[in-house]
Amino acid sequence: MIKLSNHRANQPVMLGPLEMQVMDVVWNVSRCSVREVVEKLDSKLAYTTVMTTLDRLFKKGLLAREKEERAFLYSPALSSEEWERRRAGDLVAGFLAGPQPSRDLLLSSLVDAVGQHDAVLLDQLEEKIRKKRQELSRATK
Repeated sequence: MIKLSNHRANQPVMLGPLEMQVMDVVWNVSRCSVREVVEKLDSKLAYTTVMTTLDRLFKKGLLAREKEERAFLYSPALSSEEWERRRAGDLVAGFLAGPQPSRDLLLSSLVDAVGQHDAVLLDQLEEKIRKKRQELSRATK
């Protein structure tokens, strides 16, 4: 039976450098034991350090785990793309929760950066805004 942590999905999750390295291994392997993660990591970390890190990632809701004989096997609870989307959403939500000058600066910087990067991307942003306005309009009716 696969277990998922009870971590609340609406709380921002912060990861340290070792946690990110371990997540990269699990995303690449998709199902692995502590020993397999230790072997895949470039650094010479203690087994117990990696075991503790995997347990923390499980408790943060990023890994699922199942018991096989005497060891846990870990697998990603979300893809690396889902993780990046969550991280970006948390970052933007943090800025938008701030005072009005910070929100204005965020939006202005975002539009400037997108415009400098790619005009097509700016068009896609405009289309996403239009669709979101339509969704909000339908929801309030």
